[in-house]
Amino acid sequence: MPDRRTDRRHFIGGGAAALAAPLALRSLAVAQPKYPASPVRLVVPYAPGGVVDAMARIWADRMKPFGTIVVENQGGGGGTIGAASVAHARPDGYTLLFGDTSSQIIAPYLLLHPPYDGQKDFAAISMIATSSTAIVVHPGVPATTFDEFIRYAQGHQAKLSYASAGTGTVTHLAGELFKQLTNTPAILHVPYRGAGPGLIDVISGVVPMMTPNVTSQVLDFHRAGNLRILAVCAPARLKAAPDIPAALETLPGLVVGLTCGVLAPAATPQPITEQISEATGAIARQAEFAAALQASGLEVRSDVTQAGANAFLAAERERLIPIIEKAGLERQ
Repeated sequence: MPDRRTDRRHFIGGGAAALAAPLALRSLAVAQPKYPASPVRLVVPYAPGGVVDAMARIWADRMKPFGTIVVENQGGGGGTIGAASVAHARPDGYTLLFGDTSSQIIAPYLLLHPPYDGQKDFAAISMIATSSTAIVVHPGVPATTFDEFIRYAQGHQAKLSYASAGTGTVTHLAGELFKQLTNTPAILHVPYRGAGPGLIDVISGVVPMMTPNVTSQVLDFHRAGNLRILAVCAPARLKAAPDIPAALETLPGLVVGLTCGVLAPAATPQPITEQISEATGAIARQAEFAAALQASGLEVRSDVTQAGANAFLAAERERLIPIIEKAGLERQ
């Protein structure tokens, strides 16, 4: 016959364990530190004042309800110096990178011994917005539409040159892709140290063509008649300038832009990266955020999730590297 006292002891012991389990879990949850418990350092791998820097500061300002984000500029090496510092930082969520197409794909690919792997050494959190490039010409160029300019370039390629913001930048790739798609290999590339000097020379007529990122300044120059934007190298017309056609309306495939977003060191805990991604998603849905970016020539991406960030970077890597290889850019 079973010992009822033993059964009762088992029942009481089992019941106590069942009651203790939620208490233990609750204690464990309480023990987890709140994130962020202190300011988060956001590394922008370029000098202040550029497209990526402007975007980073808009994002950091909108993230105030989430926590304090301190922007730190670490320029040099085409974005690789700042990106490398984040790749090798402690993966605790307190050091993030505001990276872009160049820092994650182009710049490390062009280095024979890159200081990081743009894919393996980072956890992509959110790719937030894109600054598209454009086909821009001096007003004296005898072409008022993109179609006219393509025909002009094909007939005068040996005498034509284009300015970029520097070798290996997305503006350089935009020019090379234009050459590849229009079969105009003789057009000369003239690299500048940044977009500003190149724009000055296009406006003054020193260089007839440029492929800059579309910024509020470039749009102002266009509207003032200082230069002519013939087409934007975007998947669709820009909300900030719907009157300017997208290049692919005439030349399918001519899409090149600088997409910016937030990344963390690869081993950063998933709950932290998800928290940042969710907060970014909430910001991206705000009309004021989109308006602030559009004023700077940027367009918010429709998918700012972690899955979307990883898919985008993988697709861009697969698309851009063949363009780089065909252009014959030397790895150093």
